[in-house]
Amino acid sequence: MKRLALPGTAMSICLFAFVIGCSPQKPENQSGPRPVKVVRVGSESVNKITAYAAEVQARHETALSFRIAGKVIARPVEVGDHVRKGQVLAALDTGDDQLAVQALTAQVRAAEAERRLAGDELNRYRELLAQQVVSQADYDRRETADIAAKERLEALKAQLGLAVNRLDYAHLTADRDGAVTALAADSGQVVSAGQTIVKLARLDEKDVCFDLPEQRLADIKPGQDVRVTLWADRDKTINAPIREIAAVADSASRTFRIKATLPEKQDDLRPGMTATVWLASNAPERIAVPLSAVFTSQSEPKQPKVWRVDEQSATVKALAVQTGAALAGERIAVTGLSGGELIVSAGVQRLTEGQSVRLLETTKP
Repeated sequence: MKRLALPGTAMSICLFAFVIGCSPQKPENQSGPRPVKVVRVGSESVNKITAYAAEVQARHETALSFRIAGKVIARPVEVGDHVRKGQVLAALDTGDDQLAVQALTAQVRAAEAERRLAGDELNRYRELLAQQVVSQADYDRRETADIAAKERLEALKAQLGLAVNRLDYAHLTADRDGAVTALAADSGQVVSAGQTIVKLARLDEKDVCFDLPEQRLADIKPGQDVRVTLWADRDKTINAPIREIAAVADSASRTFRIKATLPEKQDDLRPGMTATVWLASNAPERIAVPLSAVFTSQSEPKQPKVWRVDEQSATVKALAVQTGAALAGERIAVTGLSGGELIVSAGVQRLTEGQSVRLLETTKP
């Protein structure tokens, strides 16, 4: 069998390749510091401001009703009317009550006559008892009759007073100056005692009311000012201090009713007008950084981190942060950083703890 002989040149090439493959490779990290893009953390915090739909309401609004039942014969006011204290808002038919007053007045007069007669007889029997003409038992009967006549007269006077009061109750009057905001009965309607007839609101004190979700309750407190704008006049801004925070959430919406007091002498603000309340968050300071600057390691997959650059040694160190809401411009709010610090903004997955870096450019977040 013949053996094929390799030319000298081919033999040299194979030997060179073998030597190269067996020689140690130069480590990659010996190529020098890794170039990175960095960002200078600003000192401006991210304050979230949320808008809530609100409504202007009168602070004091009363549902007025009759204290007795009856038929409405007059209702001289309409919605929107301004009324004065003591002005009649509605009236009931008083025919039966007037007859009751007349009957009780006659009964009181009769009882007064009986009371005088019982008193005169008691005085005569007192004299006769002193003369020992009548017995003690006869005197006691006259004394008892006098007491009974007196008490019967007092009872009839009380009944007459109630009947007179019913005549007054038949007229529904305004208990304060204000404006009529709602009507629930009309002339000719038979109403029951306590049924709402008129709603009356005071116009000197007004509130702006809005509903707040439970996660925002920590951002407000009584006396804190909120910014209010009106849909009817968006250029007008009003500062209103929070007056009341509901103690219990609404059973349907699970939100809390908040009331803020509007300044006085705001005649252009009418109950029922729509407004917007702007509420700023009181959450801890949060700084915005690029999304590309945040990473997680395999050892701690649930802990967000950023690479902080030590400008003296030009090395990086992982710093744990807490992330918040995503922001515009591919940014995210974080806590755990201070203003002025330098962090890596790109290529964060290729870095290791303490690695030397070379800064390419510095940008603002």
